[in-house]
Amino acid sequence: IMLFVMGRISPYEWTNPYPCIEEPETLENQFTLSNSLWFTIGSLMQQGTEIAPIAVSTRMVAGIWWFFTLIMVSSYTANLAAFLTVESMYQPIKNVKDLADQNTIKYGAKGGGSTLNFFRDSEDEIYRRMYNTMINTPGVLTKDNDEGVEKVKNSNYAFFMESTSIEYVTERNCDLTQVGDKLDNKGYGIAMRKNMTYRNALSTAVLKLQETG
Repeated sequence: IMLFVMGRISPYEWTNPYPCIEEPETLENQFTLSNSLWFTIGSLMQQGTEIAPIAVSTRMVAGIWWFFTLIMVSSYTANLAAFLTVESMYQPIKNVKDLADQNTIKYGAKGGGSTLNFFRDSEDEIYRRMYNTMINTPGVLTKDNDEGVEKVKNSNYAFFMESTSIEYVTERNCDLTQVGDKLDNKGYGIAMRKNMTYRNALSTAVLKLQETG
């Protein structure tokens, strides 16, 4: 709009549309509203147009607009490059191997618990390496699962625990999730005296719970 107004005010932007006639009855101004809009869009897209300002005032307006578009395009390009660089550098953890092969996210388990013992007794080289990392890194082993969950919420930390406990926690905390598959499958039983009266009833109840999830 400013370019349109300045083009209309300045006498130098009014030109003779008929060069063969020295004193025409009408003069022509190239900066119509549509041409002014096209000029600004072409400058913004760095394509240019066939329209060029003649008067000093319109040249100043055009120069200010060119400088503004240069800053905007340069800023957008720099931010886009930085965004794409960060995206390419970010490597999401998809499984336990990804976690073992990085050193940005610390990980741990309950100290002295069955999960930590699983890593200790495993024959897998990755699990043994992770066990050595956990016992040699201060602050990654917790007193209980609740402490581990709080560390996950408040720091760059991953916590190992039994899958049933993970499902329970993630269902009640929308900001937490389980990553990867289960590391191992184990069965649990309830110890009772031989020929105890409630043995069959308890076994039936456990089977029903297992079937219903």
